[in-house]
Amino acid sequence: MTDTDTWSPTTFVRNGDVELAYDRFGERGGVPLLLMMGLAISRFWWPDGLCRALADQGFDVIRYDQRDTGASTRFSETARRGYWRMLFGPGAYTAEDLADDAVAVLDAVGWDRAVMFGHSLGGIVAQRVALRHPDRVLGLVSCDAPPSDAVGYRALRYVQFGLVARNATKRYPAGHDGDLAASLAIAKGMASRANPCDEEAARERIERGLETGPRDMTGIGRQLHARWQGPRLREIQAPTLVLQGADDPLIRTSAARAVAREIRGAKLMILDDIGHDLPPVVWPTIAEETRRLVATSVGSHRDPAVRDPGT
Repeated sequence: MTDTDTWSPTTFVRNGDVELAYDRFGERGGVPLLLMMGLAISRFWWPDGLCRALADQGFDVIRYDQRDTGASTRFSETARRGYWRMLFGPGAYTAEDLADDAVAVLDAVGWDRAVMFGHSLGGIVAQRVALRHPDRVLGLVSCDAPPSDAVGYRALRYVQFGLVARNATKRYPAGHDGDLAASLAIAKGMASRANPCDEEAARERIERGLETGPRDMTGIGRQLHARWQGPRLREIQAPTLVLQGADDPLIRTSAARAVAREIRGAKLMILDDIGHDLPPVVWPTIAEETRRLVATSVGSHRDPAVRDPGT
């Protein structure tokens, strides 16, 4: 049996008019953990090896596609009302809606609480779930993500624009081959020189979700435009682990330092020789540190329904 064979069939849950696709890894019964991938990136970009490492540490792992991503509901072109209105007018949905989507997945599988593990934009959403629904969050892992309350021009200080600019100037043909080439370019660009992209593994992940993951710049715009009106980051009470690749070509390390500084008691880990991705070399560290985070959470909450995955 391969790692991919251990994923459950895709299941769908509704949050209002939005349908969200998710699947579950391995055996059930561990500590609930919900994975949230980044901007316009499908759930298939989570490496199976990392999910296996998390399962081996006692986690029950679910990944889902955020709205406007993968197999989840994509909003129509009618939501686009011109460039300036897209930037400054009301969005198609709010950042609160994105946070509520995560809770809808928890409700669908019967989880009262879970560890929220988000990468890139998923890390921002995970932070906001911890702010909007603190009673549903067992712990927070924010990976390669800026502070969720840094919006607009304040957020730009945390972005390195070299990778963005390079990808923006490239042109790929329409169709399968163009979509695959564009996605592979992103995967390679996010890796560090010390730990370059495994193109074969990346291609396999990309191919799994390619038919539901066309290049959709208006969808990216809608996700970026989802405005947050909720609490400030410093109000997070959940035990928090902040991860950041030292060689991240997209998000500056100052972003992770800002997140860790704002959340009381957060643990910050700068991962040497790692980019804006999750290569195999860091899977054991990430899984072990997430286990330690939950052990701390179990002890602080004295929650008899959740076992310490280290026991």
